[in-house]
Amino acid sequence: MRDLSADRPDTTESPITVDAGHIQLEISIGDWSRERRDDAVTLMQSNVKFGLDDKTDIQFVFDTWVLENNGGGDDAHGFGDVQIRLKRNLWGNDGETEDAFALFPYIKIPTGTRRSNDVLEGGLILPYAMPLTESLDLGLMGQFDAVHDEAEDEHDLEFLHTAVLGCQLEGDLGGFLEYVGVLGEGADYLASTNVGVTYESGPDLLLDAGVRLGLSDGADDLGLFLGFTFRY
Repeated sequence: MRDLSADRPDTTESPITVDAGHIQLEISIGDWSRERRDDAVTLMQSNVKFGLDDKTDIQFVFDTWVLENNGGGDDAHGFGDVQIRLKRNLWGNDGETEDAFALFPYIKIPTGTRRSNDVLEGGLILPYAMPLTESLDLGLMGQFDAVHDEAEDEHDLEFLHTAVLGCQLEGDLGGFLEYVGVLGEGADYLASTNVGVTYESGPDLLLDAGVRLGLSDGADDLGLFLGFTFRY
């Protein structure tokens, strides 16, 4: 099998797919964020991935349990919507080139729970990765999303873009620093940065933890996350 490659913990997705016939679980054990006085806690946010062939995997992404508090009051909690994503690697999956790129369309299926907006949404993700040195890698991503505008009852185009540097710190310990920007129709530009560490506990298990920091008004002021990736 190829080296373990995960879409978490940073926002930038990997262009590398899961090996055919294998399953990969990417789990956020806990994720907490705060914007001014509003808090959100997500437990067991999950991405279940299945390798379909040498260049394609299918993914099912969902929030197992979310609690949102608005100024200390309970606004909404429970199971979230489900994303179905299909990643198709175009080159670099098996090291035939130094860099790698993939097409990654997705659709969000409303579940009808309290955490759902009951509207279909979707988009296209374009992840790219390349090594800069033996211990430093660069990841870039553009993402086009059709996001529902509840006030106008229509879908707006939103563009998310990221850049991440990942490095090997010591032995199996790694780190990353990431910039994330979101540009939406009629909305303020949102910017944030993510920084975190990863630990390779064997060829099929990756542990991670990190911090998100808002760089602009409207972005979450602070976020903390802890999770893992496991392949079998």
